[in-house]
Parts: sequence; structure tokens; C-alpha cells
Amino acid sequence: MEKLNEKLNVQVPGENYHQGLISCQVACPVHTDARGYVRAIAEGRFEEAYLIARGPNPFASICGRICGAPCEAACRRGKVPRVDDDGRFVAHDRPVSIRALKRFACEQAGPEARPAAEVLEAVQSYVPFVAANAEEIAALLNSCLDGRIAKANGERIAIIGAGPAGLAAAHDLALLGFAPVVFEIESVAAGMLAVGVPAYRLPRELIQKEVAVIEALGVEIRCGVTIGKDISFADLRRDFAAVLIAVGAKASRGLGLPGENGPRVFGGVDLLRAVSLGEPLDIGRNIVVIGGGNVAYDVARTVVRQIAYDTARTAARLAGTARVHLVSLESLEEMPADTVEILEGDEEGVERHNGWGPVEILRDGEGKVTGVRFRKCLHVYDEQKRFAPVYEDQTTDVIPCDTVLLSVGQAPALKFLEDGGADIEMMRPGWPKVDSALLTTTGKGVFVAGDLAHGTRLLIDAVASGKAAARSIYQFVTGRKLATDSVSAHNILEHYRRERGYESLRRTAVPVIHPEERLRHSEGLAEVVVETGYTRAEAMREASRCLDCGVTPVFDGERCVLCGGCADVCPTECLKLVSLDSLALNGDLTAAIEHSLGADADLKENSAILKDEDRCIRCALCAQRCPADAITMERISYSTFWRTV
Repeated sequence: MEKLNEKLNVQVPGENYHQGLISCQVACPVHTDARGYVRAIAEGRFEEAYLIARGPNPFASICGRICGAPCEAACRRGKVPRVDDDGRFVAHDRPVSIRALKRFACEQAGPEARPAAEVLEAVQSYVPFVAANAEEIAALLNSCLDGRIAKANGERIAIIGAGPAGLAAAHDLALLGFAPVVFEIESVAAGMLAVGVPAYRLPRELIQKEVAVIEALGVEIRCGVTIGKDISFADLRRDFAAVLIAVGAKASRGLGLPGENGPRVFGGVDLLRAVSLGEPLDIGRNIVVIGGGNVAYDVARTVVRQIAYDTARTAARLAGTARVHLVSLESLEEMPADTVEILEGDEEGVERHNGWGPVEILRDGEGKVTGVRFRKCLHVYDEQKRFAPVYEDQTTDVIPCDTVLLSVGQAPALKFLEDGGADIEMMRPGWPKVDSALLTTTGKGVFVAGDLAHGTRLLIDAVASGKAAARSIYQFVTGRKLATDSVSAHNILEHYRRERGYESLRRTAVPVIHPEERLRHSEGLAEVVVETGYTRAEAMREASRCLDCGVTPVFDGERCVLCGGCADVCPTECLKLVSLDSLALNGDLTAAIEHSLGADADLKENSAILKDEDRCIRCALCAQRCPADAITMERISYSTFWRTV
């Protein structure tokens, strides 16, 4: 309830106001038009849905499987209040299952459904109806063709690391006219996607198909090459126009615990890599996974947050494993892992222990691991929400085990800089000093992307970083900057209608296989993927829950008679008729009032319609009810054009 005489804070819509309402797109690091492909699925336009999803993101199919989905966290559907039959607030609705819908679209028309060359041709020739961001591949290509962008002259760019950041950079550099050469230390491309993400979450054949589309652009990928051994960093700087370091943070970090150094103590990343590559690993039958280090707390929705559960669930699948314990500092409510990962881990037999911190790894007289001693963690954060755990040293417990897996964060391995990287300053050991805007180091012509640029984050953050690095490299090599122009348009929808009952639909759970089926392991057979994905009917039903935030009611103050009919008919009570003197005045609001009513207007005698954007479900009832035709439903579209400056 509002406090008596409390002024209401309002925002007057500006030039970019309506674009900002598409919250899923705003939240995406590469600004994917999630609303666009979700609505396309709802209407049965599956190929168009894929092309919209793929436009800014060369890893769309992979993101459909494992992305942390910041778009879902921002989804406006998840902010709409739900009420009971008596009109009382019950809870907020749940966001649209955007990641699973992306997977569906990619399965229909992506590299899983057709050859790489055909996919690439479709992506390059597609011109979206709403090119609502500066990352659209179509907009970039069109600008190259019509001369607004001067393409490079085939200069060679060396990229160290074939992970998502390195390959995203190579993808855009090839489009811009460069000849990127990617060097990867592993025997397969895609970095942690191929050797860190378990096969039960990400099929290996899908990775290969996504990489094949990037190679079809002319990107050269050399696997099994170690910089500093097979070729020096100095040679790369001499032979290439620029060098991009995108090695990621792949080296497991330790905790410095007593007993940590010795057999049967591994980094979680090391285990995932060994399993992915089929390498032997001396692992026992009773395993403790220690997860939830400070890296997981520092960065919201990071790659690190998944490693502990991926490690534990992978260990549970290994033949001969009897028990797997996962121990974290944080409570169940505070755990940084996805809720679905925790639930599925519980279903698969991972024994979870919350609120415990490791003290030492116990070994017997022969040096064999016998267990891990823990102490109770009272709380993880201080009052400023900083990582500052407090322990109760008197309360301890020992979990017997014969193997310990440390999943507490990673660090980059940059030993190759010793030959040719003396001019690259370090911010701290292992982490180079980086210009956050240009992604440059102190070494001329040396750039970074991914974890080295921003720390360990989501897959989609790595993709965004790689794309940004590509633009900076273009500027460095050619001496020209890339800029964008955006044009907006308001299209009035005369007969706007939504799917019947869309406002009452509940989120459709992503189908998964039964827990018992997940753990069946046959030698030589591919890992069973846990999520099976939506059917056509399920996908269209879930997609129809999208509020289509690119459409919005627009109010004409000149025609409004302030009858309040729109507020009366609004099912979510997102509209309110108030007097102007109840508003907290600011510069924009004062200017709007003076423009409409004059500087001497009596605020008590004049009114305004307020709209709560988080409650609006775009039902159009307000427009239908308005007796003065003062409300129209309009689709706001944005087109982007690239140019060289």
C-alpha cells in the first residue's frame, strides 16, 4: 500500500524508451531479438525463428542447450502478478522458457537439420523484419555489400584459443574481410564447450556442426597446436597483422588445503576434460566435490557456477563410482548453480551438503586420501554482499572418501608470453592489463577476449567479447572505426489480437528423460542427453506465453478524455488515473507538463494516466475500450546500418 502523501516516481518515455522495454533483448550480451524468434515460433515460422536467433550469435544452437539465459531472468512475463479468484496477489508468473525455445528453433532449421553450407547461405541472405540491434549479421553483410563498410584486404589475424570467444571473433573477422587463423591446444575445437561441458548437456556432434558453419566462412582452425612449443608467441606477432588471445580460464585453482598436494586430488575442470577426451583418470568409488568458491559469488550466472554440478554429475556416471558428495559453502537458497541443475543432480544421486567449508584433506600413512574435514559456515556474505564467509570452528564433520575434486574456479595459462610478450603488463599474476572498451593489452597489436577480458562469465558473454574484439582489430589494422546508425518506426496495428487464453497459460516444463535412464552407461556409446526438448505443440504453446514487448499501447494525450475506462478494464491493474500533483516532478516530467498544459497549469486540476510496464500484458483491452480512440497498439521496429568512419 502506498504511504500517505508519498509522491509517485514516473518516467517520461524518451527516444529509446520502447526499445528498452524489450527486456529479454536488453539483457542479452549480443542483443539477440529473443522476442522475435519466440513470437515466430508461436506463429509457426520456425526457419525465421532460427535465422533471428542465429543473426548475432554463431553459437545459437549451443546456447539453446547450455546458455545461462539472462534473457529469461529479465523476461517481463516473470514480473506479471498472478491473483486468485478473489483478486488477491498469489505470486508472480514464471518467465518464458526462452532457452528451450531457441533449441527448438535451431533443431528445426539449424546445423542439426541441414548442411553447414546451406545454413550459412540462409543466414547470409536473410534480412530480418526487425533488425533490432547492432549485431545482426545481415546488417553487417549488407553494409559491406553497399560500400558503407570498407572491407579488409585479407590480412591474417592469429587467434589463440578455439573457444566461443575466439571462434566468435574469427566469425566476424572473416565477414569483415580478414583471414583468421585459430590455434587450439586441444585435439578438438570449441574450447571448454568440447572438453568442459559434459556430453549429457551438450552433444559433441552438435558442437562439430556449429564449428563447421564458421569454417565455411573461410576460418582456418589448427588443433593440437601449443603456443610456446609448436610455434612461439613472438612468431605470431611477427607473421600476423594482429594477435587475439582467447585462451579462457582453463587451469583449475587449488585451495591451499593441508593434504591437497598428492594423488587422487584433481581439479574439476581436469576431470571434465579427461572424460570428454576419453583419457584415463585414476578415480575412486567415493568422491567429494568441493564447489562454490568466491569466483562463483563474484560473477552472477557464470560458467563457474555449473562446474561443481557438472563435475559431480559426471562423476556419478563413471563406472565403479559408488557415492558422490557435493559440498558447498552456501545454503541451498544461495547456491549459484541453476535450480534445474541442483534438482537433476539430486535425482541422479549426488549427495549435497550445504553450509560447509573445507579445512583439510585427510590421508593415511601411505598418502592415500581417506576423507575431507569440514567446518560449519554460518554465512557467506557480509552486510555489503561481499564474499566474506564466517565459520563456526567448533562444529566440524568428516566425509570419508578416496577422491577429491576441486571445483572452486579457474585461472588462465599464459606461459607462452615469456617469448614475445615482455611488453604485456599484468594486472595480477596470470591476468593481463586490459582496456575494457577496446580489449587491447599494453602490447601493440595484441588483443584479448573472453575470460581474459572480463573474468569467467556465461558462454554468451564470451561470444559478445569475441565480437567486440573483432571490431577493435578491424580498427587497429585498417585505421577505420565501425559505427552504427539506428532507425526506428512505429507501425499501428489496426486489428491486434493475441492467442486465446495466453494470459492464463502456465510455463511448460522442458521435457527430460527419467533419472534412471540418465545414468545408464554403455561402453562406447554416446552419453544420453538429459533434456529431450519441446515437441512442436509444446514449443508453440510455450512461445504463445510471450508478451511480445515490441508491441505496446501508445496514448494520445490530445484525444484522451480522462474517463478512466482503460484503467477499469485492465486485467493486471497496470493503468492508473492520478492527479498531476501526486507525481514527483523531475526535469523531463516538468518539460512534458509545460509542453502539454503550459507553465501555469494547476497540477491539482489536471490528471495523467500512469502505466506500470512490468504489469502490462499487451492484451489491447485498453485500446478496445477507449471511447476516444486515444490508445493505439503499435509495433516499434528498429533497423541498424553499419558504416565506416
